[in-house]
Amino acid sequence: MYNLFKLNNGVKVVLESIDYVNSVTVGIWIKNGSRNENKYNNGISHFIEHMLFKGTKTRTAKDIVECIEDVGGQLNAFTGKEATCFYIKILDTHLELALDILSDMLFNSLFLEEDIEKEKKVIIEEIKMNIDNPEDMLMDLYSKAAYGEDSLSLPILGEIETVKSFNRHSILEYINNIYTPESTVISISGKVESSSIEKIIDRYFGHWNNANSNNSPIQALSYSYPLINKSHLFLNKQIEQLHINLGMNGLVLGDENIYALMLLNTYFGGGASSILFQKIREELGMCYTIYSYISSYVNSGTLNIYTSMNPKSSIKAIKYIKNELENFKVSNLLKEKDKVSKLKEQLKGNFILGLESTSSRMFRNGRIALFFDKIIPPEEILNKIDQVDIDQLKHVMDNTFSKGIENSAFVGENFDEDKIIRILSPDKVAFKNSKKIEL
Repeated sequence: MYNLFKLNNGVKVVLESIDYVNSVTVGIWIKNGSRNENKYNNGISHFIEHMLFKGTKTRTAKDIVECIEDVGGQLNAFTGKEATCFYIKILDTHLELALDILSDMLFNSLFLEEDIEKEKKVIIEEIKMNIDNPEDMLMDLYSKAAYGEDSLSLPILGEIETVKSFNRHSILEYINNIYTPESTVISISGKVESSSIEKIIDRYFGHWNNANSNNSPIQALSYSYPLINKSHLFLNKQIEQLHINLGMNGLVLGDENIYALMLLNTYFGGGASSILFQKIREELGMCYTIYSYISSYVNSGTLNIYTSMNPKSSIKAIKYIKNELENFKVSNLLKEKDKVSKLKEQLKGNFILGLESTSSRMFRNGRIALFFDKIIPPEEILNKIDQVDIDQLKHVMDNTFSKGIENSAFVGENFDEDKIIRILSPDKVAFKNSKKIEL
């Protein structure tokens, strides 16, 4: 059973009651991430996420985690490009404890200068760990290739110099401007008594008011409409493999054609039976991992291919991948008996399996409520997958895969960037916007 309502202060609450489980997951979602930042405060959203675990007026940092772990619960958080989430998974008998802890972290965190300085060191180490991981570096580099100067290109962790610049004043000012009831969703999924939970939630979150309500607030950045750049970026890094991310036009968050794209993506590079996996890995033996994936944001989206391999194989592999893209047609899919029906069953099966825990349900409901202010029951998703038809597939194909590779990012060494660019997009624009970057 689902329920979506608002507290008097504007906080949205989405509940999913599941009687047959003994757990409940509570998430506090804030519509804020690295996309809301700029080059001067990049990383502050992620920094704030860390600081909310560092102690409140009544609890130390250790008290916060002990309160949850002592009853077998799990406490965590994450920051993305467009949202931050703090969440607790716990036995249903301790639901109120979860709400107490999360509200205490949100409203009563101390942000002591000594803790801020200490956490700077922690996050700088996290950034360095990210630099050591070529896949993480590739994702950040690709964002720059695709979005250039737009805030969507900013790394979630920030840069070492911006992290060093944070202080208590800048952190509290950002929180007061961005962390507001109107930009917040409380998502609860699991064994919950819906008749009484509204009063309990109001007790912990109903007093929250916008700190800038009587002033002239600095509003959260409105989301841009970024163009997908035509550029190729190369990062020279001494590692064994060349890590590759090839980008195409995708679909924006909430596009009604997303299920058709998911179906096409599953067929082309979404699993071990996909075209990419069977051709590049199984038939040619050129790599261990290769797949395609969808990234959808507000007002923008990309479709990507990731792989890594011996740099000596990269030119041939890119040619094969590009050839497979050029030959990828809806008509080819229709030649295989019942293939569309099988792909739909595959999508539905993956979706249903992804709803096997209260955590995954909380994540799904919270994200939908945060960006669309509604509930989308699983049955509706399954129906939309079933309703995908050939015309829709052709329309999506024409606007995504068929447009070909627009941009790319490479991390590794011993690559020939000029030859790669000529293969991917032999035009002057691509050469102009492409460059080799040194660490």
